[in-house]
Amino acid sequence: MIKINQLNKEFESRVRLGIMSVLMVNDWVDFSEMKGLLEITDGNLASHSSALEKNGYIEVKKEFVGKKPKTSYRVTQSGRQAFTEHLDALEKLLGR
Repeated sequence: MIKINQLNKEFESRVRLGIMSVLMVNDWVDFSEMKGLLEITDGNLASHSSALEKNGYIEVKKEFVGKKPKTSYRVTQSGRQAFTEHLDALEKLLGR
């Protein structure tokens, strides 16, 4: 049996769940690609990625390519572990 508090509250949002899911199977993903994959607004991606970065779950890299700014994301080791534990808890909740 699983206690509901074993689920990670930081991954309750569908946007954060989507960001983490994309990053778990990709190395670096840039802002435009992530936005397109999840079909979300700039503001949604920016605010949710900031929250994940603040918790140490993702790394955000900002650079210039030519004169254009480019933002990219990747999951951190602690983010990978936390998300895996969250998925494991969900599977236990589902009885798998």
